[in-house]
Amino acid sequence: MKFVAFERAKQGTGASRRLRITGRTPGIVYGGTAEPTLIELDHNALWHALKKEAFHASVLQMEFAGKTTEVLLRDVQYHPFKQLVLHIDFQRIDANTKMKKKVPLHYSGEENSPAVKVDQCLINHIATELEVSCMPKDLPEFIAVDLSNLTKGHSLHAKDITLPAGVTVVAPGNSNPVLVAVVATKAEAPTPQEAAAAAGTDKKKK
Repeated sequence: MKFVAFERAKQGTGASRRLRITGRTPGIVYGGTAEPTLIELDHNALWHALKKEAFHASVLQMEFAGKTTEVLLRDVQYHPFKQLVLHIDFQRIDANTKMKKKVPLHYSGEENSPAVKVDQCLINHIATELEVSCMPKDLPEFIAVDLSNLTKGHSLHAKDITLPAGVTVVAPGNSNPVLVAVVATKAEAPTPQEAAAAAGTDKKKK
C-alpha cells in the first residue's frame, strides 16, 4: 500500500496546530540508519487509509522527496471526540532484518464446526490479532484461521494454527496463548446413571 508524505519544516505544538487547520497531519519517520524525519500528510487521504486493515498490518510504501521508502505504521494519535488524526508515527524497515508486528486474525468456518452445529456452543474469539516475527517480505496482511473442526470442550491455541512460511509467533510469558474458546450455552441433561444416583440420594434424605 502506498501513501505520499511531505517535508515538515516546523515542529512544536503551535506549528502542529496551524498545520492541522490547513488539513494536514504532522508525523515522524524514524528507524534505520537515517535521522528521524519530520513529515506531514494530507489528512483526508490519511483518514481513509487508516480505515483499511492493510494500512495497519502490512509494509507500506512511503513516497517522500522523490524516493520510496518501506515503513510500518507504529502509532496514531486521535482527537478524543473529533474525527481528527493529531499525529502519526512510522518506522523505516530494513529488508534484511527481522521485524515484529501485530497481524489481524481472520476467523472462518465456526458455523460449520461440531461445537456449533451439534452442541450449539458459542465460539468466543479471545484474540483478534497476533504478534509475529518475520522478514519484511514475509509479513502477512492477515492470518486465516479455520474453525470448522472445533469441538465442545476444546479451545484453539496459537500452536494449533498454520502460519505462513517464515512467520513465528511472539508471545512473551506465554508460548501458546489461547485464540478461541468454546462456551456451552445450556446445561446438559444428566445421564441415566447420574439421574438414578441423584434419585437415590433424595430418597435417603427423606
